[in-house]
Amino acid sequence: MNNPIQIRVNGRNVRVAPDTVVAAAIAQAGISQFRRSLLGQPRGPLCGMGVCMECAVTIDGRAHVRSCVTLCTDGMEVQTDE
Repeated sequence: MNNPIQIRVNGRNVRVAPDTVVAAAIAQAGISQFRRSLLGQPRGPLCGMGVCMECAVTIDGRAHVRSCVTLCTDGMEVQTDE
């Protein structure tokens, strides 16, 4: 991995390559449930291109961010509904 960056996912440090999307970093951390539906059903990435909102997470305190189209930045804090 060339010059990896570090983010935190649900309090865990994750090292990823630059230009990695947040959804990939979350998956790399072993997490498949990104959020829950209104009925409590687990949800995760579906379309992979920012249309469906199934991959929405909280990034640096901002809720409902589409993780499949957001690039990781060093020191980023990501929170899923895990």
